[in-house]
Amino acid sequence: MPPLSPAEQAQQLRALAREFEALHTSVLDISYTPGTDALHRISPLLLRAQDLTATALFRLRALDASAYTAVAGSSAGLECLSSVVVASSQAGNDLASALYANPYEGAPFAGYSADDESVRTTRRAEAIPKMTGHLVDAARQLDLSATGCHYVATGITRALAATRDESASAQRAAAPALTSAQYDALQAFASGAGRLHESSQRGLGVTRVATSDGTRVSIATFRALATRGLVDRDTSTSLARGQKVTVTEQGQQVLAAQRPAAKAMTPARAAPKLPAVQLARR
Repeated sequence: MPPLSPAEQAQQLRALAREFEALHTSVLDISYTPGTDALHRISPLLLRAQDLTATALFRLRALDASAYTAVAGSSAGLECLSSVVVASSQAGNDLASALYANPYEGAPFAGYSADDESVRTTRRAEAIPKMTGHLVDAARQLDLSATGCHYVATGITRALAATRDESASAQRAAAPALTSAQYDALQAFASGAGRLHESSQRGLGVTRVATSDGTRVSIATFRALATRGLVDRDTSTSLARGQKVTVTEQGQQVLAAQRPAAKAMTPARAAPKLPAVQLARR
């Protein structure tokens, strides 16, 4: 099986967080009677906590073996996920402690008298606050586990977004700047004013670009923009009817980032005036 992508790993960590949250709710909402009933109700919660601990450990190992380790700040993410393993393990220990504090109704050793009902009632009453304390501690650890999973997943998502932004910035920086004609054409297309037509001249099909706002766009300019993936055309209609030209997302980004520098206007140099004394000599 190929390794999961960082995006898939983040998605799985969020799913694990939701499972921790569900178990947290189940622990808080549990209702039981000390004795056999408590054993039957708490045992599934303990087994579930152990399963989630194993899953958290598996996610930690997968993340440690992935390309995530090359991302800035990944060390903190790995440490946080390892703390999730600790917290979920502690939650399981707290649930087990609740079962240990639970009073059981087995028979005594031979030669010892069985407890009467009043003694058993006292034992149950004394066990309840102890068991409740362990269950509250377990719920707290499960809440920490869910928070840790969300934290690591968010860190991965932000790292991916930062990587995409850096890549897009590098591509924009590497791409040659638009010429004034290309920028004007792209701006006209962005307003929805461009169409590609094919007309017949002397029996030959000639492709032309028409804009409703009057911007003149040569077919060479259109092709240059299309080659760079900045514009697209609607090929569902024929050239005879006219294919609408639209600006791609990359074209919108380039349009916002690249603005051709204004040409420096050189003022017309006026003819130098001769001093009056020179005029008088002519």
